[in-house]
Amino acid sequence: MASYTIPHAPGFVANDAPRIVTERFDHADSYTLERYLATGGYEGLRAALERSPADVHSEVRDATLLGRGGAGFPAGVKWGFCPPGVWPRYLVVNGDESEPGTYKDRLLMELDPHQLIEGCLIACYAVGLSQCFLYIRGEMAVAQERVAQALNEAYDAGWVGRNICGTDFSVDIVLHWGAGAYVVGEETALIESLEGNRGMPRLKPPYFPAAIGLYGQPTIVNNVETLANLPWIMRNGAAAFTAIGTPTSPGTRMIAVSGHVQRPGVYEITNGTTTFRDLIYGEDYCGGLRPGRELKAFVPGGGSAPWFTPAQLDLPFEASEVGPQGSMLGSGAVMVMDDTTDIPAAALTLTKFYAHESCGKCVPCREGATWLERVLRRVCDGTGTPRDLEVLLEVGASISPGDFPHAAVPERGLEAKPFPYQMTTICFVGPSAFAPLHSAMTLFPEEFEARVAPNAHLENGLLGSPASGTGPSHGPASSSVSEVSIRV
Repeated sequence: MASYTIPHAPGFVANDAPRIVTERFDHADSYTLERYLATGGYEGLRAALERSPADVHSEVRDATLLGRGGAGFPAGVKWGFCPPGVWPRYLVVNGDESEPGTYKDRLLMELDPHQLIEGCLIACYAVGLSQCFLYIRGEMAVAQERVAQALNEAYDAGWVGRNICGTDFSVDIVLHWGAGAYVVGEETALIESLEGNRGMPRLKPPYFPAAIGLYGQPTIVNNVETLANLPWIMRNGAAAFTAIGTPTSPGTRMIAVSGHVQRPGVYEITNGTTTFRDLIYGEDYCGGLRPGRELKAFVPGGGSAPWFTPAQLDLPFEASEVGPQGSMLGSGAVMVMDDTTDIPAAALTLTKFYAHESCGKCVPCREGATWLERVLRRVCDGTGTPRDLEVLLEVGASISPGDFPHAAVPERGLEAKPFPYQMTTICFVGPSAFAPLHSAMTLFPEEFEARVAPNAHLENGLLGSPASGTGPSHGPASSSVSEVSIRV
């Protein structure tokens, strides 16, 4: 199998593996209606309209199409949660891709927007959704322009609007631009933003979107890549889809790889069977690490996922195997760190991001994530003490109590703690701030201990400064989070 890059598709790396959602990327005009129709475009919609909505829904359910946005929940099962007889119903497309390390939905929207539109139409037909809202992240200017152009083309050609293909099926698709908030990747926060409010998550229950969603009506929220699979499934059938991958993780999925590899980029891999070793070291994928370097750790599912080490390289992209080993597949982003990586600094980078992106609704997230950043910054600056390491874990436990998921470390006799985690917050942003820190401290404790060892004699003195966490000593050591605030 040979891999190759495509000049007009920067960031994407193609190879001879099965390609379902990226098959048009080889064409320079892949985003146009003309090219889309010439390569089987809207044939999946035609096939769907020749069947009953219930049959289409059943086909998607039989395909076991897992959500590609992070949770991995089967799309067909989610569609079935809409309460019967309650109308209108809405489809909300989550195109606010913002998980650190993830950039595959952006490519789908830029390079094949009609595929996304067709997927939206199929979903609307199958579940009786009367209107679709396509929410695209504010920073994705090219994606917004391409989707807007494709929508205009689709409306003009009669693929979107009233009486599509001469049937009584009618749907409007509304394009909405986000404002760059990470938290709206959570479906209820996304709905709040669509309604004109500040993007903040809703309590669940009662606000499960399929029951009470946009404008108080049943709402299906699906990810861009999830919907992009629907045209192929309707053209080829569920059996062809499940023939790729494994029974529990069929089809393909897009993976964005960044970090210390020879060939970073977005790959469409076979789901369920491709391993992390295949992806990182395979000549048809990333081609290994930088010359002379060894793997130290990798993040398997975006910045919020607990980290793995070389001991987990042979795990496949199969949620049922990755979860028990202490992490998740998440949004499809793999970040690779070689042996030159400063582990505490890497953890700080991610923790800082999630602390900044807290919407402020939950106290454990709003305050706890900020504390994690402040104390960890002090440790990284070389002014922390051994007590600070305890404080970090105490603050993390206030956000996510109990045993936090982590990978096994065989050489230390450390067994894996399975995913998922518990949390005291409404959504996942708070635990996401703790995930990289907990992983780093659990898998590489010696690097944190080395950072604070020079200041062990200051445990009975005060260390810290107002903003940076550095400065002279002025008083007694802190023994609680509230007391630590004096010296931050």
